[in-house]
Amino acid sequence: MTRILFVMTGSDHWTLADGTRHPTGFWAEEAVAPYRVFTAAGYDIAVATPGGVVPPVDKGSLAPEVNGGPEGAADMVAGLDEFTELKQPLTLAEVDLADYDAVFYPGGHGPMEDLPTDADSGRLLTAALDSGKPLGVVCHAPAALLAAKRGDGNWPFAGYRLTGFTNAEETQAGFADKAAWLLQDRLTELGADFREGEPWAPYLVADRNLHTGQNPASSAPLAAELVKVLGKASGN
Repeated sequence: MTRILFVMTGSDHWTLADGTRHPTGFWAEEAVAPYRVFTAAGYDIAVATPGGVVPPVDKGSLAPEVNGGPEGAADMVAGLDEFTELKQPLTLAEVDLADYDAVFYPGGHGPMEDLPTDADSGRLLTAALDSGKPLGVVCHAPAALLAAKRGDGNWPFAGYRLTGFTNAEETQAGFADKAAWLLQDRLTELGADFREGEPWAPYLVADRNLHTGQNPASSAPLAAELVKVLGKASGN
């Protein structure tokens, strides 16, 4: 049975440049849509967070206006209820990559708070990259890549083509002038070959076994891409 590990934020806030805490968590669509894609493919899912805390959902991601209306919002809530593994997360420090066929990081502003400095996540990301197993990272979750480091101090993702939530999207979301740092800037500064699509439209970038999506709309297509890659690897 193919097993997918979701690595998710444990933070319910994002500290802004002025020190205030913006309530957040993971973005619902970026967990629910991939979960549905993976489970439809017959995969088993596990969730891991720093400290094994239940990942908090960004309540803003459940609003009708970001889900196509009331019906979409109700469906997103139902999707979270279906995703029962969210309620029993593993402790990230105790995860063994050998137990999984792929790793997936959903976004939201929560990952901007805890994952950029989480050493356990950084080690897992480096190991996943080196293993050749599919590694999917979407929206703000590439912030987790900042914690990855090799023994010689080099950043494992330097030179990789990738994408993530862009400066343009952060500006349109109203946070670019409030954030302590911007994801696109930080990844570029570290040496990533950052690629940018149209704001809010699905956009994927693949480089070797690293698969990244730019924004919430990219989460389901990103999961579908991982299913294809895993299918080819298994000969299906």
